[in-house]
Amino acid sequence: MASPMIPPAAAPDFLKDHGWGGATIVPLAGDASFRRYFRIHDGDRTAVLMDAPPAHEDSRPFLGIGKHLVDLGFSAPRTLAVDLDTGLILLEDFGDDRVTPVLEAAPGRETAVYAAAIDVLAALHAHPAPDIAPYGPGELRREVRLFPEWYLPAVGLSEAPGYDAAWDAVWPDLLDATAADPVLTLRDYHADNLMLLDRPGLAGLGLLDFQDALVGHPAYDLVSLLQDARRDVPPALEAAMLTRYLDARGIADRDAFRAVYEILGAQRNTKILGIFTRLRDRDGKAGYVERHPRLWGYLDRNFAHPALAPVKAWFDASVPVAKRAAAWA
Repeated sequence: MASPMIPPAAAPDFLKDHGWGGATIVPLAGDASFRRYFRIHDGDRTAVLMDAPPAHEDSRPFLGIGKHLVDLGFSAPRTLAVDLDTGLILLEDFGDDRVTPVLEAAPGRETAVYAAAIDVLAALHAHPAPDIAPYGPGELRREVRLFPEWYLPAVGLSEAPGYDAAWDAVWPDLLDATAADPVLTLRDYHADNLMLLDRPGLAGLGLLDFQDALVGHPAYDLVSLLQDARRDVPPALEAAMLTRYLDARGIADRDAFRAVYEILGAQRNTKILGIFTRLRDRDGKAGYVERHPRLWGYLDRNFAHPALAPVKAWFDASVPVAKRAAAWA
């Protein structure tokens, strides 16, 4: 079940030990993991307290990737204090201008904000990838297995033969392309995890939720941004931003890049259908399966690309239309 937004018992002592004694602790947010966030108020200064229970969350990757991003000049929250034994981390406060609500209030800013997000990705991908684990075949397979494990039972279906083989047929092209252009892949790069900051240039975009980063293909974070599970991204905006990225990085073989983009789109959207169902059925979290129709819309676009013919064939034969978006409308 979702954890209640009650500050952890260790928080007051942790804050006192690091110069924030007597500060007020206010619930800020939870997310799809076990992590919870609180805003800390101490006079005129604020910070964010991340509660990442060590029994469920390993915060070391978050700290390492955050430092890597800051060292490169990008805006990840700076770490103010850490206690890995309790899972408490005090972070720089980026304020309240998260991209999703900003664009809800000012939709006319959408193109400019997405252009900034693309420019950050292009700049990040110009740097060598750090020495972290690859987004390899084992992880890709594990993630798409979430669909038959959680989604299919939720709509009353059993897994038909050939699911794994269909995906195995599309991995080689993806893995070859990744080997040719490996980059730091943040893996949850979307509007809910981006903050607008009053800083110049690329530093004006704050980056959150990157603890699951791996070395992968540059198209993955593009898919995460432009086929956002949480908000509709118009196809015309998606196309324009893809072009902006390809231009920025000087990628010549755009057909090959687009094929990998669609493969990763299908992989990610299929995975999220499983994750969002699991969040409801195992973790008791509301507000996720309602997004399934949007994900199916993205999948339909992914499956239109010939690179996904084996996967599309399995879905066409095994998941009736009535068990897709219509089941959640």
